[in-house]
Amino acid sequence: MDKMPKWADVILTPLISLLLAMAISALVILAIGESPWLALKTMVDGALGSSYGWGFTLYYTTNFIFTGLAVAVAYHASLFNIGGEGQAAMGGLGVALVLLYLPLPHWILALPVAMAGAAMFGAAWALIPAWLQARRGSHIVITTIMFNFIAAALLNYVLVNLLRPVGSMDPASGRFPEATHLPKLSDIALGMGLEWGKNTPVNVTFIVAIIACLLVWLLIWRTRLGYEIRAFGRSEPGALYAGISPVRITVLAMLISGGLAGLMAINNVMGESERLVLNAVEGAGFIGIAVALMGRNHPLGVLLAALLFGFLYQGGGELALWTSIPRELIIVIQALVILFTGALDNMVRMPLERLFLSRRKRGAA
Repeated sequence: MDKMPKWADVILTPLISLLLAMAISALVILAIGESPWLALKTMVDGALGSSYGWGFTLYYTTNFIFTGLAVAVAYHASLFNIGGEGQAAMGGLGVALVLLYLPLPHWILALPVAMAGAAMFGAAWALIPAWLQARRGSHIVITTIMFNFIAAALLNYVLVNLLRPVGSMDPASGRFPEATHLPKLSDIALGMGLEWGKNTPVNVTFIVAIIACLLVWLLIWRTRLGYEIRAFGRSEPGALYAGISPVRITVLAMLISGGLAGLMAINNVMGESERLVLNAVEGAGFIGIAVALMGRNHPLGVLLAALLFGFLYQGGGELALWTSIPRELIIVIQALVILFTGALDNMVRMPLERLFLSRRKRGAA
């Protein structure tokens, strides 16, 4: 029997953790002589108070959905994939190669081809750590961290020496053909007679991210492979006894995880910058870990947690722009949310479990 109801684990625990993080953030803001209420108002107005703010919030949310889903799928197989940063960077390389070297006449054709390129490169970057874990026992955390740095170095080399246009000093690829540019949601809204999100980067990839959430839910809870992934994650000896191959599940789960992380490049590389640049991932691979933990590795939870971190990113930028609160403090606030929803999760969970157990015992008596 569970120690506390499912709703308390999925909703109440993250909510209390978030409130604790906000309370400590307010104390930090007070300590530097600023108003927590003004800070919160500025963040809410900047991130959610206009279609412009929503446009940027949803753009960041899209990135975090893909990296959060990547971590969640691996976690169900009891694998802690923290290589989303490198896998997303390699996904960007896959997008760039496809769009620069294949003659694609329209974005409708370019989108699925670029998605395939992004997913394949991201999955390929997860393959070696997966194989090392499955065959050699090399811990997935160590190998995926190492591959993040290898991806950064490789991407730097490719951009500077192979993809950089002649005469350019910028370590970036050339612009993708205009026919492959993804429509922004603001363009779609304008076609419907609405003015929404003008000059914001959110694009049709947001819709792809929502579909990805649904597909991951179907995969994990409605397919045989998903059952095998969850069974292996719960008990490797039990899965082995049931005829489930640990090597196969480890490799497949990491391939899917890496592919999802690579798909983030559709948003930031193809949809926003429209060329491949250094540091395009901007830490989204690591934020995906917090998103998955806070979302309890469920696609709906990942979606909501990604929206929260999208709000923090956009609201934090507005806070640094319109107040005297330094940008570094914005990072502290984000770190506190990650700390309480991830590392200190048991600090909230254990008292709640004791509370619900005591209530259950009193009810039984």
